[in-house]
Amino acid sequence: VQLQASGGGLVQTEGSLRLSCAASSTVISSYGMAWFRQAPGNAREFVARVSPSSQRTEYSDSVRGRFTISRDNVRKMVWLQMASMKPEDTAVYYCAKDRNQYRTPAYSSPSSYDIWGQGTLVTVSS
Repeated sequence: VQLQASGGGLVQTEGSLRLSCAASSTVISSYGMAWFRQAPGNAREFVARVSPSSQRTEYSDSVRGRFTISRDNVRKMVWLQMASMKPEDTAVYYCAKDRNQYRTPAYSSPSSYDIWGQGTLVTVSS
């Protein structure tokens, strides 16, 4: 499976942006999918996760209420809709496939994911 992230760019504070993640295989339909981000000098941090059936979503405290993760297994796509954006949202955003078919307590750890997209840069100007 390969993942291709896209949709990054420059946006103003309070603006919106939608990131897309295209998968090469429908195998992702059996796994949770997530978005992480990494700002310069910082560790990669969890942003959001969606369960295989979209029944369950998780968000980091810093984006809850502003970002929405969604997926379409038929189209092999995962999206991250970002709104009310802040300068601290500036980072390279990565989509990732969970290595487990079921959510584990470590779902917010990068080590729980085995396949990563190449990243797309999001810059929020103040």
